[in-house]
Amino acid sequence: MRTMQSRRRFLTRTSLAAAAGLLTMPKSSHAEPPPETTTVRLPGWSVAGCEAPMYVAEDLLRSEGFTDVRYVEGDSSVDPSVWLARGDIDFDWNYAAMHITSIEAGVPITVLTGLHSGCLELIANNSVQSVKELRGKRVGVYSLSSSPHILLMLMAAYVGLDPHKDVQWIANAEAAPMDLFVEGKIDAFLGIPPEPQTLRDKKIGHTILATAVDRPWSQYFCCMLAGTKEYVSKYPVATKRVMRALLKAVDLCASEPKAVATQLADGSLRSRSDYAQAILTEVRYDRWREFDAEDTLRFYAVQMHDAVMLKSDPKRIIAQGTDWRFLNELKRELKT
Repeated sequence: MRTMQSRRRFLTRTSLAAAAGLLTMPKSSHAEPPPETTTVRLPGWSVAGCEAPMYVAEDLLRSEGFTDVRYVEGDSSVDPSVWLARGDIDFDWNYAAMHITSIEAGVPITVLTGLHSGCLELIANNSVQSVKELRGKRVGVYSLSSSPHILLMLMAAYVGLDPHKDVQWIANAEAAPMDLFVEGKIDAFLGIPPEPQTLRDKKIGHTILATAVDRPWSQYFCCMLAGTKEYVSKYPVATKRVMRALLKAVDLCASEPKAVATQLADGSLRSRSDYAQAILTEVRYDRWREFDAEDTLRFYAVQMHDAVMLKSDPKRIIAQGTDWRFLNELKRELKT
């Protein structure tokens, strides 16, 4: 049995590698010098199934010259933006609003690219039919100032609610919002993969906002990649190679969702879900070339500023915490 599983894993990874173009690397990559460091550290746990490309990218990273690819394990109750701030990891796959919060707090990070859109769904019981009807309702989050809390506050503010007064926030670090929702202890929560897929399968609750289709959220990235300023400035070649591997993995999730789901379910990767193929099909991994990464940061920064959640001018956030040079090069290089 072990031999058959190993062979299956090998064949799956080989087919994924071929699909990613590992045997025909772009000419520009051959002209690049080797990475200044052969080590890269990424978060080794995933609450959100939409981060699947980060784990699929392991072989791609090795093909880029990284011999020490570390998936750092730790407390999943702590947002990876905190890990990045502490220097525990080199890159963070996270929501745009979380990167903005870090930049305003003076954390030395650089946002490098958008990754995908459409991974979030606002799920509610029958007493709530729209975002406006969250007024006075119990809305669950892991903790105040967590990424779901920030994003839900922005959604509430966008439709004219005062997110500080009109919503009853239920913060519980000991219980997942989805579990509280199923138990009837809250009225709504922001679902991240595989939570929406799980509840749809069980016919529990309904979606009142999906960032894959509902404007304005569907017009911008959900998740973006940031690196520590030290890594990006000290290792520019390595940074571009990390980005190339991750963006190729994003392309794989868009073009080969079944094969990627098989690898995830095989257990050879750290992020697994019974709903992997549904997640890979529903999340918009096909938009990193189309959407404007800077426009996404500007949109979220303006929304946060208007909702009195950000003191800094959005222009300052972009000037202080972004670098699009590598992305522009890779857009030209990795043409479809």
